[in-house]
Amino acid sequence: MKKYLQLLLILIFSFSLLINGCGVSPQTTVPVQTDPVQTTAGTLQVHFIDVGQGDAILVQTPAGQNMLVDAGDNSYGGEVIEYLTSQGVEQLDIVVGTHPHADHIGGLDTVIDHFPVQKVYLPKVTHTTKTFRDLLAAVKDNGLKVTTAKAGVDLPLEGLNAYFAAPVEDSYESLNNYSAVIKIDYGSHSFLFTGDAEAESEAQILSAGTDIKTTVLKVGHHGSSSSTSPEFLQAAAPRYAVIMLGEDNPYGHPHRETMELLNSAGVEIFRTDRDGTIVFSTNGEDIEIN
Repeated sequence: MKKYLQLLLILIFSFSLLINGCGVSPQTTVPVQTDPVQTTAGTLQVHFIDVGQGDAILVQTPAGQNMLVDAGDNSYGGEVIEYLTSQGVEQLDIVVGTHPHADHIGGLDTVIDHFPVQKVYLPKVTHTTKTFRDLLAAVKDNGLKVTTAKAGVDLPLEGLNAYFAAPVEDSYESLNNYSAVIKIDYGSHSFLFTGDAEAESEAQILSAGTDIKTTVLKVGHHGSSSSTSPEFLQAAAPRYAVIMLGEDNPYGHPHRETMELLNSAGVEIFRTDRDGTIVFSTNGEDIEIN
């Protein structure tokens, strides 16, 4: 009996050491991640910031560079600054205004006045609105110059293959088709930001033979049926799609046709009106979504 008790005590003690040695108590819940990724050096993070019915995308590169693509409407400038600051942003290496509509460039003047900025890219098109004039004034007042965003222009982001896929031509009837479309490749994953580019611009990108196959597609024009043509979606073949839009917006975005196309293609859809800000992190192999 005495030997049995000694053996039992040894087993209990050994089990206790095993539990404590793993650093996890019996009460601790360990979150399960489908695609774990290190959010340290070597990680690319792409933040689709919830700015209601508008776009604002922060790209943080493995080399520590920061790129901002759009900044929502005029009223969202301060919120974008707060978000960038919360992510440790102290300067912006690149700022891109995809096209002159207020729901994309409205907050950019406030952001440019707040952070040191290295380069500004805009498509070669003007607009008569005060919002557009305010952006140009902020660029000038901060001693910056505009570099034209157009197909074939590379973006100076270290360790990434990043470039503009559109606009392909110099003249369009719709301002949306002037949208600066950006492709970023990192390891086995890619991101495609389409602004409000519509079917006309999408067709030109395809005709130019640009490789738009991507892991993550920022769906064009807030999910409008004017964008995301079947041919474009087939060529992009995304695993994930992000639709940036406001809750109960007056435009009926996202349109039924677009949702049906994405669902039929088996794409996993995220929406800022339902999911809030969406962050993708990748080390070039694995990808994580928050």
